[in-house]
Amino acid sequence: MQVSVIIPALNEEATVAAVVRACLADAADVVVIDADSTDSTAQQARSAGARVLNWREVLPDIAPRPGKGESLWRGVAAATGDVVCFIDADIESAEPGMVRALCAPLEDPTVHLVKARYERTLDGAASGGGRVTELTAKPLLREFFPDLRGVAQPLGGEYALRTSVARQLPFVEGYGVEAGLLIDVAQRWGSGAIAQVDLPPRRHRNRPLEQLAPMAQVVAHTILHRAGVVQGCAQRPPVDDVMGKTSR
Repeated sequence: MQVSVIIPALNEEATVAAVVRACLADAADVVVIDADSTDSTAQQARSAGARVLNWREVLPDIAPRPGKGESLWRGVAAATGDVVCFIDADIESAEPGMVRALCAPLEDPTVHLVKARYERTLDGAASGGGRVTELTAKPLLREFFPDLRGVAQPLGGEYALRTSVARQLPFVEGYGVEAGLLIDVAQRWGSGAIAQVDLPPRRHRNRPLEQLAPMAQVVAHTILHRAGVVQGCAQRPPVDDVMGKTSR
């Protein structure tokens, strides 16, 4: 099983190199998708051994849109492995073995998506992070998608997908991307196609409430759209559809 690690990055010069090195311990193809960083993110990632692509280099005929979902979508288009493993660039707890652990359940052909399960730290405390997850995503998932109530970190940025599956799915713009992928996999292949693996507590940059509010709104809209409650969801079509069109 060949793995492409996709690391979306925007101005993460302080942490991206350590994340890259941890991923290279488990995978040969580590790709940083740089979303026009203005700091040394690209240089740091390249020096650490990553294959660095500016998001404008991937599917160059399509102008990029702001947001994390865009970087992940383009990362899928750039992936060469049988599996894509997404890892956030801002985590401070990256360590060798996490990519291997996330990909291991995919040896089972019935598993298509593997989510990390961990505690979220907050201001030095062992737990209390993941406020959008606990206050927005989980209540809505319990209400509209009860089969997913057992997913510990539905919005977590560390997860693995079969590349063939990732290329069949639309990618929601911005921070709704994880919720969208989780629901879409469950609806197409059943919640049994989703596995979880335990990783150490996640440490990263905690955002202030004023930044979390718009994230929560996007996540809520994505879940409600998938539930058929609201109309319209800004998203990219499946990579297979786009690459098929651009190759003709």
